[in-house]
Amino acid sequence: MLDWLSKSAAALGRGIGDGAIDPVALTQAFLGAIESHDARDRIYSVVTPERALAEAEAAAERARAGQRLSPLDGVPISWKDLFDTAGDETKAGSNLLEGRVPGQDAEVVRNATALGLVCLGKTHMSELAFSGLGLNPMTATPPCINDPQAVPGGSSSGAAASVAFGLAAAAVGSDTGGSVRIPAAWNDLVGLKTTSGRVSCKGVVPLAAKFDTVGPLCRTVEDVALVLSVLEGRPAADLRGATLQGKRFALLQTEALEDVREAPMAGYLRAVERLRDLGAELVPLEAPEVSEALALSGPLFTAEAYGTWREVIEAAPEKMFDQVLERFRAGANFDGPTYVEAWQKLDAYRARWNARTAGFDAVLLPTSPILPPDAGRLMRDQEYYVIENLMALRNTRIGNLMGSSAMSLPTGLPSCGLMMLGAPMAEERLLRVAAAVEAALQEG
Repeated sequence: MLDWLSKSAAALGRGIGDGAIDPVALTQAFLGAIESHDARDRIYSVVTPERALAEAEAAAERARAGQRLSPLDGVPISWKDLFDTAGDETKAGSNLLEGRVPGQDAEVVRNATALGLVCLGKTHMSELAFSGLGLNPMTATPPCINDPQAVPGGSSSGAAASVAFGLAAAAVGSDTGGSVRIPAAWNDLVGLKTTSGRVSCKGVVPLAAKFDTVGPLCRTVEDVALVLSVLEGRPAADLRGATLQGKRFALLQTEALEDVREAPMAGYLRAVERLRDLGAELVPLEAPEVSEALALSGPLFTAEAYGTWREVIEAAPEKMFDQVLERFRAGANFDGPTYVEAWQKLDAYRARWNARTAGFDAVLLPTSPILPPDAGRLMRDQEYYVIENLMALRNTRIGNLMGSSAMSLPTGLPSCGLMMLGAPMAEERLLRVAAAVEAALQEG
């Protein structure tokens, strides 16, 4: 049973379908691993054994009757602590929302439950999802799989940790500026940022609604495709026959390669060389609109985030970590006309970007320019915190600003991810290409 904890969600689903794995025993194995793990309370904010076992028993009955609802029917997963689950505290990593208990599940939780996924519980996260580091001294900072002294990446920090440490078969997080892809990269997982507006955010605590997206963190591209399908209640992307033959990739030069540190650059170059060796066409790409869009991050992200949470924050600012509080309050520096103008400019930049990248299967860049920073130093050194937080999110934010679909894949070097940017609403195409890239990197 212990090997179940390290298997992909798809493999577990196939085992259930073949009769080799009992969903109840599988769920008990995960619950037991959670209970005995020394970082349990740093990874899970809420564990839901009663719900999990009831859902597993129903999945077992369906499996025996040959009436499984999906390829993942009976597979246990975790949910980031901003997805409403009925009767469970959902406070988005913030003491400002302590005692907030929703009466019903978020729409994506309902969809996943209807297709047989088992809810193990909720995972810790950065406060109100407004940090890419995963440091949260107000509730909990989950561990990083590759460095016990480092942060795990955020804001879907516990989501990544739950999978990386074998405490969930897959996890669901959210990504506003990199919050799925950074923790996926730093914990050697596959993470998908969906296109804004594609996956329902009903019942999801917001940060900046125009950028908020829902996405899976998993062990494999196949798992990501299957989890996305249950979140949406539609068939999964067909990954069969995925190949690099005839594929054309852009290597983004603008901003994305500046000040990238040694290990992330090595992982990126390793991946690029592997793809080149296997016959993919790789074309350097300059995109000035990327720099112009990044310069708008303040009014676009921060103003909306503070506008969303100002009343709640200012009613009890002492309940927040000062670095996150300061970042929210920076949104007060932008007025309405500035915000409207920024969005009008961004729409024009997105049009240029989409035209420039239309001939490529994906745009490639390092997921993060840095490795996971030291948690202790982040607490002691304010300048270090600010620099590392901004650097962590710089490359991922490009995907959010450009409105892309986006994925992070492990490169084979610890905590070093390869990011692939795809066209908006073209997740199925991106997943097929990512499956071919994943196979190439694993073979290399």
